[in-house]
Amino acid sequence: MAPTHAVAGAALALPLLAISPELALVGGLAGLLGGIVPDLDLYAGHRRTLHFPVYGSALALVALAIAVVVPSVLTVAVAWFLLAGAVHSASDVIGGGLELRPWEGTSSRAVYDHYRERWLPPKRLIRYDGAPEDFAVASLIGAGVIAGFGPGSLLGWLTGGLLAAGLLYTLVRKRLPEMADWIAPRLPPVLRSYLPERYH
Repeated sequence: MAPTHAVAGAALALPLLAISPELALVGGLAGLLGGIVPDLDLYAGHRRTLHFPVYGSALALVALAIAVVVPSVLTVAVAWFLLAGAVHSASDVIGGGLELRPWEGTSSRAVYDHYRERWLPPKRLIRYDGAPEDFAVASLIGAGVIAGFGPGSLLGWLTGGLLAAGLLYTLVRKRLPEMADWIAPRLPPVLRSYLPERYH
């Protein structure tokens, strides 16, 4: 789920607290944002349009190398943004597929690999987005972010808010397809055309 990806992106900056503390907040905020951005393709080719598990990882490594050689607010922000996006894209494969009810395990598509030009199948180690184990992972990672940056810090507050949103999502996740089944047919045709394929 998006809160897990966002919190994981922020956690990627924890080493900066020891290495370069003056850049840690920049890295954490960039990582948090980079963890969210791939899912902006939710309504336009989800897990394909903005998800790049191979190319994104290669680009992130180049940006990370530049940030190590020339550390600055800009290079760290770009590197941690790209790194979080790559981690997000690659980690989607450990979850469920793209179907409306991923706990049914009917989809063979987890994330698109542009390098090999094929869909990677879901591993289902985390059964579906919003599963209890998804929230548990977010909570463990989030606890590290809050402990590292401090509960009163900006990242501490953002992480707490993301975990609250993740808990709410986890509680209602299995009811969302029922709501979609009820709402989708009642939308005007012009709006219905914007719904992802799995809602039709």
